[in-house]
Parts: sequence; C-alpha cells; structure tokens
Amino acid sequence: MSTTSPSASLAAPSPAVLHPAQPHAPRASFWALTLGSVGVVYGDIGTSPLYALKESLTAAADGGALTEPMILGVVSLILWTLIVIVTLKYVLLILSMDNEGEGGTLTLMALVQRVMGHKAAAITVLGMAGAALFYGDAVITPAISVLSAVEGLKLVAPNLDPMIVPLSIAILVLLFAAQSRGTAAVALFFGPITAVWFVAMALGGLPHILAEPRIVGALNPVHGVDFLVHHGIAGLFALGAVFLAVTGAEALYADLGHFGAKPIRTAWLGLVLPSLVVSYLGQGALLLARPEALENPFYLMYPAWALLPMVVLATAATIIASQAVITGAFSITQQAVQLGLMPRTDILRTSETEKGQIYVPRINWMLLVAVLFLVYAFKSSSGLASAYGIAVTGTMVVTAVLAWFVLVHVWNWPRARATLVIAPFLAIDVVFLGANLLKLFEGGWLPVLVGFGLMAMMLTWRRGAAILAEKTRRQEVPLAGFLTSLEKRPAERARGVAVFLTGDPNHVPSALLHNLKHNKVLHERNVILNVVTEDAPRWDPAARASCERLSEGFWRVTLRFGFMETPDVPKALQASKALGWTFDLMSTSFFISRRALRPAVQSRMPRWQEKLFIRLARNASDASEHFRIPSGRTIEVGSQVTV
Repeated sequence: MSTTSPSASLAAPSPAVLHPAQPHAPRASFWALTLGSVGVVYGDIGTSPLYALKESLTAAADGGALTEPMILGVVSLILWTLIVIVTLKYVLLILSMDNEGEGGTLTLMALVQRVMGHKAAAITVLGMAGAALFYGDAVITPAISVLSAVEGLKLVAPNLDPMIVPLSIAILVLLFAAQSRGTAAVALFFGPITAVWFVAMALGGLPHILAEPRIVGALNPVHGVDFLVHHGIAGLFALGAVFLAVTGAEALYADLGHFGAKPIRTAWLGLVLPSLVVSYLGQGALLLARPEALENPFYLMYPAWALLPMVVLATAATIIASQAVITGAFSITQQAVQLGLMPRTDILRTSETEKGQIYVPRINWMLLVAVLFLVYAFKSSSGLASAYGIAVTGTMVVTAVLAWFVLVHVWNWPRARATLVIAPFLAIDVVFLGANLLKLFEGGWLPVLVGFGLMAMMLTWRRGAAILAEKTRRQEVPLAGFLTSLEKRPAERARGVAVFLTGDPNHVPSALLHNLKHNKVLHERNVILNVVTEDAPRWDPAARASCERLSEGFWRVTLRFGFMETPDVPKALQASKALGWTFDLMSTSFFISRRALRPAVQSRMPRWQEKLFIRLARNASDASEHFRIPSGRTIEVGSQVTV
C-alpha cells in the first residue's frame, strides 16, 4: 500500500517503462477555456490593484508628502514587476514546464524526481517548502482580499466603517461553508464576472491617464531604478509592498492542468495585463493630480455614482480570488497525501464529471479559523499587507530553483545556459524576498510560522514513515519462503477472494499471517495488492494493473495511480483484464493492517517529533476510505509497533 500509509509512503520508484496517461483533451472550446482562466487563474492577481499601489506609496512616503518622482518610480516598479516576473518568468517560461499537462510546485518536484529519482533529498525538501508556503498564502489571501473590497463602503457611507469587519467575517464564513457543495456551478460565473472586473478597472483608469499623461513616463524602468537608489530603507519597504501586485502569479502554473498554457497566455496578454497596466497608471495619474487620494486611490478613480457598484463588483472578484486559493489548497493537499508528504485525510469528490472538484473538510475548517483570526486581529487590509508577500516570494524562489533542475535534467540544457536563464529571475525573487523579510516583525512572521509548522509536519511524516517501514519489514516474512512452506503444509481453503493490501509486495502482509494464525484458513484466491503512486499526474487505465501468479491460489497485483488521481481500488480491479479472472466485489474480502503506534524506549527521532508522528498517524483517515473500499467488505487486523 504505497504512499498512503506510514509504511508505504516511501515505496520504491516505478520501473523505467512509464505509462502516464495522456493529457486530457479539454472538451471546452479555446475561448471558453480562456474566459474560464480569467476567473480562476487571475482572480488573485486581479484584485491586487485594490491595495498594492496604496500600500507601496504609503511605505515610500513614510509619513511624508507624495512627490512626482515617488509616484512615477513606484508605478514603474509595479509595471516592470508584472512584465518580468509574470510575463517573462511565468507566462513564457514556467508554463512550458508541465508534467503531463499539469503544473504546480509539487508537480514540478515530481517531474524532476521522475528523471533524478527519489534519492535527491534536496528536490523533495524544495517541494515541501513550496507547498508549505502556499498554505501561508492561502491563509492571508481571503482575509486581505475581502477586507480590501469591503473597505470601499467607507467612501460610500462613512458611518458604515464599524460594519467592515463584521461584514467581511460574514462573507468569509459563507464562502467556506459553501465549499462542501462544490464549486462547479459557481465556477461557470467566475470567468465572466472577473472579465467584467478587468474591463471596469481599465475604464476607471483611462480618463485619469488622459487627464495626466505624465504618468505614461512610468513605463520607463529608469524611474523605478532611480526611486530605489534615492530612497534607501523606505525604498526597500516600498519594494516589499510592490510585490503585492504579483501575488497570485503562482496560480498561473498551478492551474495549468485545468486550462492549458495557450488559453492562460492569451488571457494574460489580451486582457489581464493591459487592464492591470491601465488601472495602475490611472491610480498614479490620480495621485499626481490629487495626492490626498492616497487614502484609497483605487475607488477614488470612480465617480460617486459608480462607487457602490464597484464595491459590489470588487467583493465578487475577491470572493472568486479567495475561492481559487481555497481550491488550490485542496489540490495541494491531495497531491501531498498521494506523494507521501502528508498523512491520509478525508478527500471528498463534489462532482463526478469535473476533474479537480474535491473538498477536504479538515483543511477547509482549519483555513476558516485562521482567516477569521487574521480579520479579527488585523482589522484592515493595510494591517494585513505587512503579513503578505513572504510566503509568495518564498514559493517563487523555490519554483525558480526547481525550474533550473528541469532545464538541466529534463530538458537537457547545458548548466551554463540554464544558469544564464534562471539566475536573473532568481536574483529578482531573492531581492523581493529580502524586501518582504523587513516586514517580518510587523506581521510577516505569520506565513513564516505556518510554513515552518507544515514543513516540520511533512519532514516528521516522511522520517517516521521511513522508520516504521524499516521496522515493519524486519518483522515480516519473505513471501517466497512462505509460499514454499504452504506447499508442504497446505491450509484449509474458504470460498471467495481475499485481497491483502501491503506496502511491500515481497513480504507476507501481517494481516495474512494473523488471519492464517487465528482462523487457520486461507481463501481460494489470495491477492497480495500493492498500490503505487507514480510521479505522473495521471496513469493510463489500460496499464494500471499488473498481475503475477505466484502459486496455486496466490497472485501479486500492482495498481498504479497518478498523484492527482483518487485511488479507487475496487473500480481498478473490476476494470483490469490483467488479473486473468473476473473480479467480483461481493465475493471479495479486503484485509488491511492497522498499526497501533507506541513510543519506543530509544527512538531514532527527537521526542517531540516522535509524539507528532504518532498523533498524525492516529488522526489519519482510514485506508478503506482512502482506497474507496466498502466498509462492509473490509477486515482490519491490528498490531502494535514502536517508533
């Protein structure tokens, strides 16, 4: 039972001959996919104009007055950050690094592991770090996005100021409560609503650009460089806030499998980037004419009659942005569980037809508690801005490093050429990371704490799983010798099929030994079943099962799944022609070993790590649920193991 139980999370790499499934051919048309990507992929980065320029210039002014060079410099930095990091790095380069059509940090990690193997520990650690930091981003994005949108009510009616936090909390509670119902129906509206949002942003900025054409000078990168040179520490703080403009850029890669590279690129170059540029230039033009508008330059671009509609539209856009991050957290969790980085947890499918439509209850409610705490503790988007950025920049650094490994080991580029391409992006990411670390004690500690906590959990799970697998293997009997002994001393046979799930198909599963010891009987057919999670996102159903007949009444079966698939064991066995016999669920019993973990007198892990691993193992969901085995057909056999 590979990558789904402590003893199996470190299964050996698959054979050299791989059979990954071909990437899905999307049923939707190209333009439907492009419109859909506008909502799901760009929801987060599309709401950044609500607060990015405001926070950047507030940090740059440092309590003083705004000046024209300051405005031109910060706007220039934002625009060129969008061009270099999003357009050049992600849209043109990273989107090309797909793993059988899928993207994301863990997917990138798996792609490198397919070539380099699982012995490259640094690759695994990088993948863990990227995933852990994503959760830090997932905690902050819903809080800051919804708060920044609802804050527009102060401009509509100042007396509504006390209602901003309660209203934000109510919206977030409803958003998270709706997750269990699935997002397929709501997602149909994501693209059109977000497209209207981008058009509205451009329409709001255009009149101010025409009124103050000086702002177009911000397109010259010299203004940004000059700002950094002449503003010292305040410039670095402003640079940390500038990065708020590209939060959500990782979604470009993470959602690659849902839409494809071409629709995502088309949406960015055709609508999203032009709208963002016009919005930021429009805010800058407004501030050139009215520096006092720094209170909320985004909403103040619009006439009074348009404020309330824009608040409503912004709220809808930020809910969509939050939904994309929540869905991403569910997807990352599923991948981490399948790749053996996290213990099993309940993962529910909310749609039988839409891939990726899953709901993870434990993650959903943990995120909600964390998000509500942030809203209550920080009370404004400005307060949360200090906490934002570190997680995203950290993830981007990880992506850049993994991209170098892809260029060298997957694309077979010369190291010098790969370094020449990646080094500039990595240098920029590191500079932004340093600038954001200046906010560490002002709230930036929060995503760092979340990231370190999840990293500790993942490292503990993998280390404990390795120790447990090693101890279990020492206690198990080699399968070949066991079958030889059965030929000499045959056991009584009962009708039906017994399937014994195991992480080591070369040894006798402990459940089989206990069944034989206590019941003195074997079944007519006994299947030693090993479930392997591969480094490919999906596996070809025709090559999913391999079967080897070991002796009279004994078979060894291996089922292979991709790390983005739900391992449905009964369905895979029923569909398999490799068995040589028809699988009947109602005449089959599944035997699963359940290990009760106890602290060892002399553990190979520190005491805190030992206790954490045991707690994680105890709280892991049942193997029968994870493998979609009906509880009425499952028999669990318990044993005690010390770690």
